[in-house]
Amino acid sequence: MRETKAVVPPTGIRRRLFRSPIRLYRWHLGFLLGRHFLLLEHRGRKTGKPRYVVLEVVNYDDTRDGFVVAAGFGATSDWYRNLRADPHVRVESRRERVGVTAEFLEPEEGAQFFVHYADKHRRIATRLSAAMGFEVDGSDSDFREAGSRIRFVRLRRV
Repeated sequence: MRETKAVVPPTGIRRRLFRSPIRLYRWHLGFLLGRHFLLLEHRGRKTGKPRYVVLEVVNYDDTRDGFVVAAGFGATSDWYRNLRADPHVRVESRRERVGVTAEFLEPEEGAQFFVHYADKHRRIATRLSAAMGFEVDGSDSDFREAGSRIRFVRLRRV
């Protein structure tokens, strides 16, 4: 595995496209995205205003009491930094809306989740790795290495 480039959060039209699934949740149609995505409602660390982001769920099978998500654009993502400031947030997944507490996973635990995810979704994991700036050869060791560098968050039900 090698890092290909620094990942920069999207801007302009690309940002609007990334944020468009939020509308589905606002229209109460978030269930159309299934359990592979969730809407995270958090508070701005400076403004205190509600903020929203749709995230892909990396693991929900092994976390019966919550969800595991990845900070694809790194630890400088606004939602990630906001959770660091206040880990008590809400999520909406399918037709369920629950309070959760964010727990920031250690690199080794994140690596295990990413390998597990790659076992189930090899092509998607390869594309996600590339989008996050990692070139992987498809082996578990490469996914483990990439997963140890990606920031993962467990959102545990309260």
